[in-house]
Amino acid sequence: MIGSAMPYGVRKRARNEARSVRRAAARMLRRNRARIPDAAAQEVERGMRGVDEALKGSRTGTAALEARGRLDSSLDQHLAFARKSAAREYTESIGGAILVALLLRAFVFEPFHIPSGSMIPTLLVGDFIFVNKMAFGLRVPFTDPSHVHKLGERAPRRGDVVVFIVPQHPEVDYVKRVVGLPGDHIEIRDNVVFINGVEQKRQYIGEYRYTEHSEYTDTDIEVTTDEYIEDLEGVTHPVLQRKDAGFARNMSFVVDPGRLFMMGDNRDNSADSRVEGGIGQIPFSYVKGRASIIWISFGGRAGIRFERIFRAVH
Repeated sequence: MIGSAMPYGVRKRARNEARSVRRAAARMLRRNRARIPDAAAQEVERGMRGVDEALKGSRTGTAALEARGRLDSSLDQHLAFARKSAAREYTESIGGAILVALLLRAFVFEPFHIPSGSMIPTLLVGDFIFVNKMAFGLRVPFTDPSHVHKLGERAPRRGDVVVFIVPQHPEVDYVKRVVGLPGDHIEIRDNVVFINGVEQKRQYIGEYRYTEHSEYTDTDIEVTTDEYIEDLEGVTHPVLQRKDAGFARNMSFVVDPGRLFMMGDNRDNSADSRVEGGIGQIPFSYVKGRASIIWISFGGRAGIRFERIFRAVH
């Protein structure tokens, strides 16, 4: 058996384009039939039937191509006023894609860049993350979170890594881990976290080194810390602690109603709810969403940390 001289990909495309023109013709005729003579409408319908027959019959693609050409001619002759130009179709498709992207960004997922080391080793400088903005309710875009709460607002869980608006600087976003929930008594005893009197156990892993850029000397310096795995009421995650005895901390807090107590995983390099005069405790309405996944990470010797791409954030 001898196959068609027309390549398979070309045949398939010809048939698909014929179907597309057939659908467009049916739509235009339905909307504009009263604006054209009956004879013109009947000619367009004959062209549509011709495409149908070509698609049911020969699969070579040639018949569909010819039928599509005849239908195109009828549409140009009788319904040209209703046909969209290629530029208009392209603009509408691009505009639709942009609109969908903006809606997704406003209500569902938003990308964020990690510029500082306050969440090392969970999040590294150069990580780009997606934040699930539906995780704790729907925030109405362009509203003041100090006056407008999210729709269906609910509290994050202890241990969640979240992105939130800094109340003192609404144009700035921070990413931290939720440690305290409303009504909790949070204590730090020699850098160990206690929640309502219960020690949050941690296991020593070893030394952890990372490079930090000093704003004072404009140079990179190597920082050596101790790494632990902390069990935050069932949520296990890494934390870093400086070796210097001068960094030992003891403090106590009570979390206010409707607010969250935030801490960075890099405990001695994080401006969080522990810092007097800092960001304080964060109202629920200021939380943008939960950090879900690292979609790309720039850094390291290769310039991209391939091992971190599409890594979930815990």
